[in-house]
Amino acid sequence: MTVSTLTVAPEANASGAAPAAEPDPLGLSLLARSSDLRRQAIARAIRDDFPDWLENVKGAATCTSPIRLAGTMTTVEAATGRLLSSVDTATMPDGVLYKPCGNRRETVCPSCSKVYQRDAYEVVRTGLLGGKGVPERVSQHPAIFTTHTAPSFGEVHTRRVPNGRHTCADRKRCDCRPDPCHARRDNPRCEHGRPLACFARHDKTDRMLGTPLCLDCYDHDHQVVWNIFSGELWRRTKQAADRYLGHLADARGIPRIPKTVGEDRITWIPPVRIGHGKVAELQARAAVHFHSVLRLDGIDPDDLDAIVPPPAGFTVDDLHDAMRYATMHTRFRTRSHPDRPGGWVIAWGEQYEPRTIALAGDGSISDSVVAGYLAKYATKSTEATGHLSGRLTPETVDVYADPDGDHIQRLIDACWRLGRPTSRQTRTVPAGRTAKPVRRAGARWTCPDCDGTTRLNSCPRCTPLAATPDRPRPTSTARKAANRFTLLRRWAHMLGYGGHFLTKSSRYSITFRFIRDQRITFRRNESTGPSRDGAVAEQPTVLVVNFLQFVGAGWQTPADAMLATTSAALAREHQDAARQHYAALNN
Repeated sequence: MTVSTLTVAPEANASGAAPAAEPDPLGLSLLARSSDLRRQAIARAIRDDFPDWLENVKGAATCTSPIRLAGTMTTVEAATGRLLSSVDTATMPDGVLYKPCGNRRETVCPSCSKVYQRDAYEVVRTGLLGGKGVPERVSQHPAIFTTHTAPSFGEVHTRRVPNGRHTCADRKRCDCRPDPCHARRDNPRCEHGRPLACFARHDKTDRMLGTPLCLDCYDHDHQVVWNIFSGELWRRTKQAADRYLGHLADARGIPRIPKTVGEDRITWIPPVRIGHGKVAELQARAAVHFHSVLRLDGIDPDDLDAIVPPPAGFTVDDLHDAMRYATMHTRFRTRSHPDRPGGWVIAWGEQYEPRTIALAGDGSISDSVVAGYLAKYATKSTEATGHLSGRLTPETVDVYADPDGDHIQRLIDACWRLGRPTSRQTRTVPAGRTAKPVRRAGARWTCPDCDGTTRLNSCPRCTPLAATPDRPRPTSTARKAANRFTLLRRWAHMLGYGGHFLTKSSRYSITFRFIRDQRITFRRNESTGPSRDGAVAEQPTVLVVNFLQFVGAGWQTPADAMLATTSAALAREHQDAARQHYAALNN
């Protein structure tokens, strides 16, 4: 039994007499029960296992809400099956293993989001400069930085400083005087009697920014639908840009490249393609817009996965033209919805801002600026809108949704209303067959015709919709993709946006998993240390088998959180000093 599993205060028995407590010459129980945070910290610090506790929480010391795991960890040599080590968390201080939560949101855990931000910076920057397995010649490929915005769903309060009036040195800390929000001489009013003019010069922290001038005129339904379909719009836009470049290559007489599909089918693909890294950002009005890095690559006929320069003659202007054409001409209409029988039109807004990425410093924007910009927004979520909540349920949605509330409450209400279950399509039953009743999935039932039992909605033997080798039954993912409206309730806490905040094409650069594996390898080699000749000793291939289960989240006491944070702060100061010393030696 470890110290942490003992009761903090002795419990009274049935007769009223206090049970016998273990000897406590240092008065640890009194300090631990104290309401003073410093006394609790002293109670932890003077325990015999305090050094072991610090070593146990070292990896998660900076985390706001670490994950506590209990179980065993076994390390086996893969080649021989020999047991190298076995550790039980019961022998550790507190009887648990502490792991960082790994949350990317800055408002949830600043420490873990910082790690994610640095990893995101490496993912984006590696795609521009190379390294870590990516050829360094990618720095010579044409590359642009684009911003795709959502269309207008209604007039909102804005803050705009014309480019010619900026007097600040740093746009990130711009304090220049903006123009009036919506200055209009006629001062019109909407059909609800609200003015459509605003003469205020909003500050950056003004809560009015992003809110509609008239909540009743604003199309909240269209905005949440646009958010849920924005990922599909991006996919079609990039596909249109690839096709544009393919037609351009055909016009210039550059031959296409054969690609084997399946066993014997050959298709001809363009000799050029676009690699991208993309970050989603929620504006103050809660509409998604995308910042992306687009790199023009060629295709090697002998190795289709290789990253090679584009064919001679392709320049950054061709990439600009392809993305501009795709942005202007890509649009589609969603499927019908009971609240909108004709569906909604999904297209980009008028604000499209492309900029050339120049590595030599002679362009408008550099690689380090782009990578840092995208990495910063990769840790954001709905903070700009003022909404911070977890996934909503039927029991909690009424707290945040209100059809007559403010802007965010109406958006959440629109997500929940449009994402409601709708009636299924009528099935066509061939002549001579009897339509079988549709039953809910999960409950086992017996078919009255063939006496077969199943958990499916309809009998797989008798129904004409049964799966066959030529016509497989659609999966739940395919059904959700066909009716994306059903995802609005799942992502109501994200105001309709259900995609990842940082995505990339498969061949753009390295992955997050690659960076995390490198970090794990570094930490293992750090504990082993280099050999006499300076080289890191080669470790045998091992297999780590963990039998761990979740037992809780967060620090057990505020004093533990304070001690862990203090220890992590000292470690960061030591790392910063070592980094500065290393930089001084190299200079």
